[in-house]
Parts: sequence; C-alpha cells; structure tokens
Amino acid sequence: MSPLLEAEQAVLGAVLLDPGQLRQLGWLAPEHFHRPVHRALFAAMRKLHADRHPASTAEDSVPLSWVTDTVAEAGRHVRGLTASHAHTLISACPCPGHAPVYGRMVLEGAIHRSITAHAIRLHQAARADALQGDVEGALRCADVLRDLLNDLARRWGTEPRPVAPGTPPAPRPAAAPPPGWANVDEEEQILLGVLAERPRSMDEVVGWLRPDDFADPTHGEIYRCLGALHHRGEPIDRITLLWEAQRRGLLADGTLSNDQLAAICDGVGPGSAEWLGEQVMRSSVTRTAATSARSIRALAENEALAPGRLINHALHALGPLDEVRTRWQAANGRPAPTPPAPSPNGPPPAQVHAARARSTPRPLSPPVPRPGSAPSPAAVRPPARGHG
Repeated sequence: MSPLLEAEQAVLGAVLLDPGQLRQLGWLAPEHFHRPVHRALFAAMRKLHADRHPASTAEDSVPLSWVTDTVAEAGRHVRGLTASHAHTLISACPCPGHAPVYGRMVLEGAIHRSITAHAIRLHQAARADALQGDVEGALRCADVLRDLLNDLARRWGTEPRPVAPGTPPAPRPAAAPPPGWANVDEEEQILLGVLAERPRSMDEVVGWLRPDDFADPTHGEIYRCLGALHHRGEPIDRITLLWEAQRRGLLADGTLSNDQLAAICDGVGPGSAEWLGEQVMRSSVTRTAATSARSIRALAENEALAPGRLINHALHALGPLDEVRTRWQAANGRPAPTPPAPSPNGPPPAQVHAARARSTPRPLSPPVPRPGSAPSPAAVRPPARGHG
C-alpha cells in the first residue's frame, strides 16, 4: 500500500473517531482524495458536520450513529460501501490528533496529481491550437493552470511566487510536432525575405517579434542580424546582411552559409511583414506553451519535490509563456491582462490557518470517559488483529 493511500485512510479514520477534527481540516476538500470511495466518505462527513449531526457537538464521546450515518450518506454516491470498510479506516489511524498532518499528506498528493493533469491539458491544447492555427485554447488552459496553482498555494498555506529551480527538471521528451508547427518554416523564410528586400518593414514587427520566436534557430539568427542592422540605422541588403552574419561568427561556426542567405534574399515574394510576423508569433505561442507544459509535468511527477516548491517552480515555468503572450497581444493590438494586486492586509485567514495547521498542529488530549456515558471513540475501534 502506498504512503498516500495510508494517509487517506488515516485522516478518514481520525475523523470517524473524532468528528471535531473537521474543524482543523477546512482547507481539505473531498476532491483532494485519490480514491472515489474516500472522496465520498469525506464529503459525507463534511455534510453531516455542517448539518450539526449529534456527533459534531459531542464533548466526551462519539455516538455510534456517526459511523453508520456517514456510511449511509456516502453510500448514496458510491456502491458497495459497508460499515466494515469504516472500521478498517478506524484501524488504519494511529492517532486521531494527527489528523491535520495526515490531511497535509493527502493534500500534497492532490497537488502533484492536479498539476500533472493540468499540464497534460495545456500540452494537448497547444498541439490542437497548432493544428488549427489558433492560440486561445492554450492560453485559456494556461490561465486555468495559474488559477489552480494560486488556489493550491492558498490551501497549502504559502505565498505563490515564481521561483526558478536550482537544477532545471529534465522535461519529458517532445512528441513529434503536428503539421501546424512544421508549416511555419516556409512563412519564416518568406518573412525574412520581405524584411531583407523591404527594410522599412522592420518597423512593423521589431517592437514585438524576437529571434527566439522563430522555430528554426537559423532563421532566428538571420532575424537577429536584421534587427542589429536596423537598430544601428545601417542599410540592409544581401551584402550587409552577409557581413553582419560574418561579424557574429555565424559563417565560421557553420550556423549560416552564403547560399542560405542568398536563397532568402533572392526568393522574396509578395507578402505583408506584419501578417507573416503574426504567423510566426502564433507558432511561438503554441510551442512555448507546449514547452512550459512539459517542464511543469516533469516537476509534478517528482514526488520528492515539496508542494510549496512545486507550485513556485511551476509558476516560474509559465513565465516564458506569459512573456510571449504579452508580445502576441501587442501584435494584435490587445492590452495584456493585469495580474490581481496583492491584498494590502496580508495573506487571507484561510491561508494563514492552513500554514499553521501544516507547521504546528495543536495536540489534542484524549477525552476522559464518564460513567454511564455513550460509547467512546475507542468503543467503535475493532479489536487488534494478530493477537488472538
């Protein structure tokens, strides 16, 4: 049995033994549990507690109806649940007072699973957009992933902020690019030819198009040379472009050749630099989204990475996509969305409570049974096995 599954059983067993533990688990939600039956049981516990079940106000002992009513409520949503399963959960809990710690383990597993799932969706959306010549699907998935990271940070009790990992994770191998990514090569060549033939067209794209936006690194270096000549106010033609490439060592190291530059400069046809630049930018957005998704998935699949670091490293991995998105929106004349301002009164109370629950859980003393009282939580614990 995995440690995560044991933690799920332990936190459920703790609440079955002591319903008051729910007051310390406000940051834990049913969807954070991996098994459907565990999600149903925790949801049933929260509902009964909110409905002021007699067990929620019991001071010294827990009525047996707490277990049976919890099983009955959860059984409305999952099949095959019996009271014996609840007793198994009770047996799996070493100490009810450690419920917040067990809950943090459950939340940690949920954080890794949720980020992995959303990274996969982001990568799939990027591939679909590349095929359809669009970017909106990938950008929407990126927004959903960012909102998820911020929510998980609040539940974990940390402040979300982009932090670069000390050792960048090895991203998952890139799948074969769909045709939409491959077709941009021709558009890149035509754009470079237009810029070399009509240097004034540089003014249409230089404000938002960058060398790294080109899928072919060689094309990116040619654009860098064009940008340098444009920035210095020097004339642009085949000879000056070839000279700039030589000064940058691109001919000596084999990155470029005279024939490659000549083919680009001499093969220009009709075309709008702004329109072609937007096609290059569109491809850059989807490629960057796919790269960010692979990096985030590699981070999330590292079970040794603590949740706070995982969240902050994932936010950092979204940074390149944010930068490309800003320039894409500038190219289309749309303002970039402004991030929400931080609260002037510090972190929200729920976040502070979650952080305290993670770091310094309050020890709970076991209840002292009184003569003639209802059965105590120990009364519903089945006898230990292996000693009979």
